[in-house]
Amino acid sequence: MSIRCFHLFAIVLLLGAGGAQNLRKPGPLTGFLHSQQELAAESRFAAIPDPKLAEEHLRILTAAPHIAGSPEDKVTADYVAGKFQAAGLKTEFAEYRVWMNYPQEISVDMTAPADVHLHAPSREHVDGDPYQEDPRVVTPFNAMSPSGDAEAPVVYANYGNAADFETLTKMNISVRGKIVIARYGQNYRGTKAQLAEEHGAAGLILYSDPADDGRQRGAPYPQGPWRPDTGIQRGSISLIARFPGDVTTPGFASLPTIADSKRIRPEDSPALPRIPTTPISAADATPILQHLSGPEVPKEWKGGLPFTYRVGPGPATVKLHLKQDYQFRTIWDVIGTVRGSTWPDALVIAGNHRDAWVYGAVDPGSGTAAMLEAVHGIGELLRSGWRPKRTLVFCSWDGEEQGLLGSTEWGEAHPELEQTAVAYFNTDMAVSGPKFGAAAVPSLKQFVRDITKAVADPQGGTVYDRWMALNSSGALRVDSRETSTSTYRAPLAGNHDVPVSDLGSGSDYAVFLQHLGIASTDVGSSGDYGVYHSAFDNFLWFQKFADPDFRQEQKMARVFGFEAIRMADIDVLPYDFKEYGEEIEQYIVSARERAKAVFPGASLDFEPALEAARRLAAAGKMISVYQNHPPANVSAVNTILLSANRALLLKAGIPGRPWFRHAIYAPGRRAGYAAVAIPGVNDSLEAADIEGTRAQLTALIDVLDDASRKLMRSGTRSSLAK
Repeated sequence: MSIRCFHLFAIVLLLGAGGAQNLRKPGPLTGFLHSQQELAAESRFAAIPDPKLAEEHLRILTAAPHIAGSPEDKVTADYVAGKFQAAGLKTEFAEYRVWMNYPQEISVDMTAPADVHLHAPSREHVDGDPYQEDPRVVTPFNAMSPSGDAEAPVVYANYGNAADFETLTKMNISVRGKIVIARYGQNYRGTKAQLAEEHGAAGLILYSDPADDGRQRGAPYPQGPWRPDTGIQRGSISLIARFPGDVTTPGFASLPTIADSKRIRPEDSPALPRIPTTPISAADATPILQHLSGPEVPKEWKGGLPFTYRVGPGPATVKLHLKQDYQFRTIWDVIGTVRGSTWPDALVIAGNHRDAWVYGAVDPGSGTAAMLEAVHGIGELLRSGWRPKRTLVFCSWDGEEQGLLGSTEWGEAHPELEQTAVAYFNTDMAVSGPKFGAAAVPSLKQFVRDITKAVADPQGGTVYDRWMALNSSGALRVDSRETSTSTYRAPLAGNHDVPVSDLGSGSDYAVFLQHLGIASTDVGSSGDYGVYHSAFDNFLWFQKFADPDFRQEQKMARVFGFEAIRMADIDVLPYDFKEYGEEIEQYIVSARERAKAVFPGASLDFEPALEAARRLAAAGKMISVYQNHPPANVSAVNTILLSANRALLLKAGIPGRPWFRHAIYAPGRRAGYAAVAIPGVNDSLEAADIEGTRAQLTALIDVLDDASRKLMRSGTRSSLAK
């Protein structure tokens, strides 16, 4: 039976426009010595987040395009800082000097056939959108692409994943020296660029196919929420599976005072792709794809454009011209702090990024609006005399879109967080619709579930009730065509409860979990969202299709705030090592099955690793006695729990990508966003390295047993009773 961080209870919030509530009396909270005080604080907090104020925040934050490092970006930083200060948070800016590009000259021209004309990228346009003509809307581009010129016949590579390039090879279609065109979806765009480069392509064009997030999914904007044919997905191609953050300072902070001589030269950075890459719209992709010859594509490669898809090469020939304006630019994180009253050196960190490719109503404005209303609620608690037991730190990150810059640099600037931070809570695309979802480390999955049992859903019942109903109906299944990161993938290990996904990459939890080992979560509420990273992700789209009355924003402000308040106040940390061990056991079983296919007939013994996972689950069950019934010496329990959590870090990191230090989770080397469990083992399996697999199994056993020993160390029972 899983640890329950809190007894099953319901706090039903009857939501009015002003946030009025009516609470059904809950039972006592597990993990607290005096839970009634916590329940009273949560009740006061829940009444504060206001849909009208969330709407005001979003309207102001999306008033202008605000790409990272721009003057408009600094305006949003000042706005967030003002709201932090108004709530009573000690507020400061953290500035970093990071290597970034803006587009200077971007063109995609067809040079053959001679009678076909294309000059792209065309401006994004639909009838009736009031935001699209702003001259500050950045030309569609891919951040971290090099400058370059290439002219070559075109080859269509479907989604541009590893399997697609293998299919081309089997069809005797070479991309060497060619320009590849691939559609967004199924893997991270940076991985597409990496694979195209590895296969010898001269350049890469990315486009949004109507089958994936456009009119084949439903009515396009402005009639519906899906991408119109003129919509273009911007995005970074930084190789974040190697390391995120500033590409010139892996492992240390890109402070303004860092001398250039201490940085990696950009041309030597392993995080930068080497071939020119740029995005276009479905409308601009049409004449290219229409004029490809060669074999007809496999059935599953067929997109939503009204003609026969062929792989090429040619006769469509394209000339790419990319001139990027690369500079060291300043970005601004905003950090707001409330000092804890009991354990001030223990930190609960909560964050959301603020920069956007254009207006960013969903991504990330909805998250910033929710965070600001959570901060508003905490400010009212502070005015009533409440103080958190642990220090609360709220963070507005900058430069996330370019490669998780602001959060990574801040984390690298504060290595002491490995010892002091007890949790990191993230939200990014907080609202694109009504379907709640979450991702977390297994030790906090039950914590997230229990938080949702305390917050009302705008559609009735609690967020948990609605989450469970959607899961039972199958509505939470992620469509394989999904091109944004607003939805949550199925977890890698099964559970009898609502599914909480796993943390890969693509948002600001990466440095906290995967580099510093801090237990983390990510929460959001998703829906039909086809305008990701385009000029149409604006206030009008959001008001029409995501959250017309801003009650979903209110919901997410409550969820985010409850996470922070409970973790700050709970007497015994709610880390569930029993569920952690059980999930790790499933990961090892999956790796064992994969190994049978990779090394048929080889002798690889996974049983010692399975036994180590079982020992961790047993140790988690043992210490849950003290979590469910806190002793007087709660600090001793927390010290044990924190030391066990830190034990899951690999001192040398994952082989080949040492920035990633967590033994259980990392982004996939060929997926970018998606999580890979026990990455050292699975990376070795992917490389068909049997000795590497054996070594990584040993390393995994070592960290699991270290965590178990810390949970079960001698004298635990007597020391905790004091």
